[in-house]
Amino acid sequence: MIKAADMLIARRADTRARADFATWKMLAKLNGASALPAEAQGFLVSYKQLLEKMTDTDASEATIQLMYKSYYAEMGGAGTPPEIPARSSDPAADNGNVTAFRRPPAKPKAAASGPQAKPRLPVALIFACLVVVYVGIRYYWR
Repeated sequence: MIKAADMLIARRADTRARADFATWKMLAKLNGASALPAEAQGFLVSYKQLLEKMTDTDASEATIQLMYKSYYAEMGGAGTPPEIPARSSDPAADNGNVTAFRRPPAKPKAAASGPQAKPRLPVALIFACLVVVYVGIRYYWR
């Protein structure tokens, strides 16, 4: 029977293994593998050995499983690590809890004739009022 704490550790270890492997693989493609720690270089060597025997997807998944088991023990998991289902590389086939991005519907603009709408003065009326005030002040000062 698998405890909830062990399952939590297993999920963390799996997530960390997948993230680390993707990062290390990208660094190896960019010729930066020599800057990686010895543990990472060891996993990359085992990946290259597996790559000679099987496809890239299978070799990647096998390396991730090796890393997962190592990380599970390192994080304090008890016993053998529980099986985490392999993730599909095809996002369309993934039936997880990921929701596709959709734009929210555009909010309709409030009509000026609504009950809460403020009455708007036309620009010409405001200009005319300013002219009247200006002429009034000029007339008053004479």
